[in-house]
Amino acid sequence: MTLVTIDRATAEAKFLKHAFTLKHSLADHPLFALPRLVELAKSMPRDRIEYNAGNIAVGVRFEDVPRIDKTPEEVIRSIEVDNAWMVLKRVESHPGYRSVLESFVREANLAAGRKPEDFTDIQGFIFVSSASATTPFHIDAEENILIQIKGDKFVRTFDNDDRTLVSEEDMELSPSKHRMLPYEDWFESRAEMHSLKPGDALHMPYMIPHWVSTGSSYSISMAMTWKTPEVVRLNKIRTMNGTLRRFGLPQRQPGIYPTLDAAKVMIHDVVHGMLDPLRKSETMRNLLRGLVYGKNANYYLGTKPKQGT
Repeated sequence: MTLVTIDRATAEAKFLKHAFTLKHSLADHPLFALPRLVELAKSMPRDRIEYNAGNIAVGVRFEDVPRIDKTPEEVIRSIEVDNAWMVLKRVESHPGYRSVLESFVREANLAAGRKPEDFTDIQGFIFVSSASATTPFHIDAEENILIQIKGDKFVRTFDNDDRTLVSEEDMELSPSKHRMLPYEDWFESRAEMHSLKPGDALHMPYMIPHWVSTGSSYSISMAMTWKTPEVVRLNKIRTMNGTLRRFGLPQRQPGIYPTLDAAKVMIHDVVHGMLDPLRKSETMRNLLRGLVYGKNANYYLGTKPKQGT
């Protein structure tokens, strides 16, 4: 079965550069039925599940987002009637989802004329949202094809080279920073609207600004993500820049000082080589994030933070 249908001419012109719509054949796949997602949530580490109220403003500050006093399974079971938004992260750790994810990403890249060595670090994120829910304005540090499984979803994308919308500092990576970014009403005049129904998909390139809303019924979708070698390198530099800024050492954007960029990549690899074996434990992941980046790095584990924290 073909999982993705992509116009070759469109892909050659826009793949990894601009947002564009395509088709997929996963809308009726049993892995995305609500009972199956309940079982998935039960089996996942808590630090890979994030959820909150769904009916929020596009430019809401993270500290103002209402939390939900339910377990992840309860949120999914009541998604048809509740006001909620949820993401299940890194679902590729489960064999069934990983098989579908890897096949999809491979098909999409090959259809766009990319070679197997052009994509790596394949990850999956499943979104379960109530009707009229909002995912606020943000960017993501990977290549992404968002597939719509259930319900309607409306995605507004923006020019990912427009630094008046998202600054280079906002593009730095750090667990202590939430993905939500400041949003002003005038941004909307620069948005491109993409309306997705089950069977539709949207390719969103690395760091493209966007925000999302759902229609009149609950929504299920999945972000099929991967990284190119260049994205892997940029993320290492931006992670180092975000970490150094936290300690009072703001840095220039990637590409200004190539030698310094190379040093940052080397340091990143050395540190991660030492820490990655420890991060296999959820407890250690939370501890290390908190030690290096502060308590906000584990924002999704607790209740609503106090104002100003």
